[in-house]
Amino acid sequence: MVNFTVAIRAYNAGDRLPVLLDHLKVQTHTESFVWEVLVVDNNSCDNTAALVQAYQASWGAICALRYVFEPQQGAAIARRRAMQEAQGEWVGFLDDDNLPAPNWVAAAYGFGQAHAKAGAFGGQIHGQYEQLPPQNFGRIACFLAIVERRQPFCYNSKANGRKTDRVLPPGAGLVIRKQAWLESIPLTQVIQGPTGASIASKGEDIEVLTYLRQAGWEIWNNPEMHIYHAIPAWRLERDYLLQLVRGVGLAKHSLRMLNYKRWQIPFVTIGYLMNDFYKAVAYFLKYRQHLKTDVVVACEMELLVSSFLSPLYNLKRKRTLS
Repeated sequence: MVNFTVAIRAYNAGDRLPVLLDHLKVQTHTESFVWEVLVVDNNSCDNTAALVQAYQASWGAICALRYVFEPQQGAAIARRRAMQEAQGEWVGFLDDDNLPAPNWVAAAYGFGQAHAKAGAFGGQIHGQYEQLPPQNFGRIACFLAIVERRQPFCYNSKANGRKTDRVLPPGAGLVIRKQAWLESIPLTQVIQGPTGASIASKGEDIEVLTYLRQAGWEIWNNPEMHIYHAIPAWRLERDYLLQLVRGVGLAKHSLRMLNYKRWQIPFVTIGYLMNDFYKAVAYFLKYRQHLKTDVVVACEMELLVSSFLSPLYNLKRKRTLS
C-alpha cells in the first residue's frame, strides 16, 4: 500500500525536472511509510519523457518513480489525471519549478496523519529569484505562488483573530486527500488553469479547494512544509505580470459564483459589479500617476479592472463553448 504520492505536472520540463527529481531523491525521514513520485507529462514536445526514463533506470529503491502521458493540456486536467493514477492516500502536487525542502514529504505525510478532517493543506513557498523583484513586490507575490504563512491554522475558521475563509493556499505544494477529491470534485472543472505556455485562465486550485470546503473538509496551512519556487527573470517582467494578474482577475466571477445557488447569481453579480467598479475607480484616482512607472501598482489596477470585467468574460466563454 502506498501512503503518499508526489505528483508533478510537467510541460516541456526537460531543463527543470532534473533539479526537482534530485531534491526528491534525498528526502529524509520517509522510512516509516511508503511513497512514490508520479510525473504527469502534460503533452510535452521536448525530452521530458526520455529524461524521466533515464532517471527511472538509476532511481534506486527510495520509492517508485512512475510516468504517465496526458495529451490534453491544462493544469486542472493534469491534476485530475494525477489523482486517477496516484496510489497514495495523500497526493502532494509540485510544479516542475518547485524545489521541496529535504523533509517536505515527511512533513506533509505527518501532518495529514495528524489531521483526520483535513481534505487539503498547503505550506510555505519561498521565492528563489533569478534577479531582485521590484520594490513592494510582496503585495503581489501571492500571484506567483509565494506564500510565507508561518503559523498553522485552518482556513475554514478564524486564525489570529481574523477571518480566513476567503483566503486559500495556492496549488504549488498543495497536498490533497485522495478520498476527499474522489468524493467532492466534479469530473469537469469550470476553470482549466494554465494550458501549455498560456496563463489566460487561473484559479483551478481555488476551485478545487472551494469544492472540498463546501463538502465539509478542512483546509489547513502547515508551516513545516517548505518549497522554493524558482522565478526566472522573465517572470518579473511587466508584460508577464500583467498577463498573470489578468488571468486571476478574469476568473473571479466563476470562482465567486461557486458559493451561491443558481437563483442568487444574478443578484450577487450586480452587487459584485458595483463593488468592483467602485474599487477600480477609487484605486485609479489615488494611484493614476504611478500606473506607468510602478509595476506593482499597475498589477493591482489590472486585477481590479479584470475582476470587474470577469462576468462579461465568463459569459463570452460560455457562449464560445456552447
